[in-house]
Amino acid sequence: MTFQAYLDNIEAKTGLTPRQFVALAHEKGFDESTKATPIVQWLADDYGLGRGHAMALVHVITKGPQISTKHVGTDGVHSDPKDHLWLDGVATKPEGY
Repeated sequence: MTFQAYLDNIEAKTGLTPRQFVALAHEKGFDESTKATPIVQWLADDYGLGRGHAMALVHVITKGPQISTKHVGTDGVHSDPKDHLWLDGVATKPEGY
């Protein structure tokens, strides 16, 4: 599953876009210095997200939408077509994401 697919699945499950999750995380005091554990726990407790999906959100909460180019255009299971993630929801996502 691509990194973007994780984010799209989270939106389908929760009704919240990745950008909305980033805003909620910042309201809770989570930022780039926050370790993964408290964020994962919050996402599990409040939204029922498993570790894999939560870790996708941990990335965008702590590092933003940029992803490593090692995941772009490869044949691996986490291959994405671009080096940045679309955070504004499936309904507004341009083709190619």
